[in-house]
Amino acid sequence: MSTKLLEGKTISEWIEEYPLLHNLLKMDEVLWINREYGKKKNNTKLTSIDILDAEERLLRFAPYIQSVFPETAKMKGIIESPLVEINNMKNSLEQSYQVNICGKLLLKCDNDLPISGSIKARGGIYEVLKHAEELAIKHGLLQTSDSYTVLRTEKCKKLFSSKKIAVGSTGNLGLSIGIISACLGFKVTVHMSSDAKQWKKDLLRSKGVDVIEYPTDYSKAVEEGRKQAEADPDCYFIDDENSQDLFLGYAVAASRLKKQLEERNILVDENHPLFVYLPCGVGGGPGGITFGLKMAFGHYVHCFFAEPTHSPSFLIGQMTGLQDKVSVFDFGLDNHTAADGLAVGKPSSFVGNTIGHMLSGCYTVQDQRLFTLLHDLADAENIYLEPSAAAGIFGPIQIFKKMVGLQYISVQKLQDKMENAYHLVWATGGSMVPDNERKEYYRRGERQ
Repeated sequence: MSTKLLEGKTISEWIEEYPLLHNLLKMDEVLWINREYGKKKNNTKLTSIDILDAEERLLRFAPYIQSVFPETAKMKGIIESPLVEINNMKNSLEQSYQVNICGKLLLKCDNDLPISGSIKARGGIYEVLKHAEELAIKHGLLQTSDSYTVLRTEKCKKLFSSKKIAVGSTGNLGLSIGIISACLGFKVTVHMSSDAKQWKKDLLRSKGVDVIEYPTDYSKAVEEGRKQAEADPDCYFIDDENSQDLFLGYAVAASRLKKQLEERNILVDENHPLFVYLPCGVGGGPGGITFGLKMAFGHYVHCFFAEPTHSPSFLIGQMTGLQDKVSVFDFGLDNHTAADGLAVGKPSSFVGNTIGHMLSGCYTVQDQRLFTLLHDLADAENIYLEPSAAAGIFGPIQIFKKMVGLQYISVQKLQDKMENAYHLVWATGGSMVPDNERKEYYRRGERQ
């Protein structure tokens, strides 16, 4: 064991203080329950009013979105995904894992979000739209009372073409920002890590996006994107690690989910708990959604983040309190995972500090299991995800198979309410995966 000091302690000392690290470093699948959950903290100035402001901004942009992305016409320019019950998958999981999942199993299909086919279409597109709005208003080309289709005019496009946008990404965030930025007319550069899928890079380049590749991981891509923006006053950097705008764009999903649940006559209250399972990379997407869910449902919703066994950066950051002061590499993990959207060595300290007390826990999942879950969902429900998006499916299994999961139910006094519970898996991407890749994912999930 290394004698190198991390924040004043050796690895052995960290393991002694947090024994679960021993299992994490062996890359076991673990479930961690957050001891800070529910403790009152005031780590942010953000409120439900900020979420409402973001929601109203997206409504203002809806006519523009509908005009440039015809696939959004059915929703009148609102970028939203279906909510479906996946009872066949529930039966499949119960049979495969010999467990009873108390309650109903739902899937939030962000894999089918229009424009960029992933959860990143929420935060990424929102931040670009907000930046475009601010620029157009500043230059006298737009008022909030206007129809935002004015952004398609030559005057606006000329303005945007003189400006640049940069972002660091493992894939899906780059897709969402690249597509919407190029559509508006911005010159956009996406700095991508080596683990980003080639088809995502190719798609971005086909849209006129400048893609710069790095042989290292996500953190390097973000660092280089930040440097580009700092050196150019006309370049706007979208910071996946620290952006409140990204965070609020994701948070809007919660109020929309609330409406979807109400339309299906699904109650979320003291007797009907809602468990939500969110794949986690740097933390912005799941963090923003968790923040929104807590604003909408309070302590009736229980949020769990899912990470690959090779990249449990958010779990380590939360459990130890180190946040982004160390990476998974410092603990001897390699950050190599087929779940490219989750291949993150360091978590966002902004997100960790903002929602740490709102998070019920984190769990890890092996890469091969991601493919198996992806395969089984395709068979059971004819729904195809990408590997990272399948991480949420393992959540109910962890809750009901692990002793700490059952203890959580007991501590929260939910034992006699779980038959009325809803388990919502947040499917974060997959609809834009090319057919040949999709078939290969499916094949890798076949049981030998």
